[in-house]
Amino acid sequence: MRSILQVIVSFQVRLRREQALRHSQPLPNDLTETIRQVHAGRKPIPPEVATRIAEHLSDDPLTEREVEVLQLAMAGNRNRDIANRLFISEETVKAHIKHILEKLGK
Repeated sequence: MRSILQVIVSFQVRLRREQALRHSQPLPNDLTETIRQVHAGRKPIPPEVATRIAEHLSDDPLTEREVEVLQLAMAGNRNRDIANRLFISEETVKAHIKHILEKLGK
């Protein structure tokens, strides 16, 4: 199974290619900032990517908790940070992410 970071990067790359093809403009310079944030342990998801992810949702909607976990992951939080913030175990966060990825068909 692919990790959430692999899914995010895949969507970002695909989105940037599509934007470049549509507008015939160079890719946005925020890729460097994204790389820096990932290197620092964060996993940011730009709003455009989050929108694209939402477009690929199956008929099985995300639960309220899965949405909370996804929002915190989109903000670049690590599983441990998400667990502490939501007062759940890190294993529960991992399970929520697994279900999110399954619902995304990844």
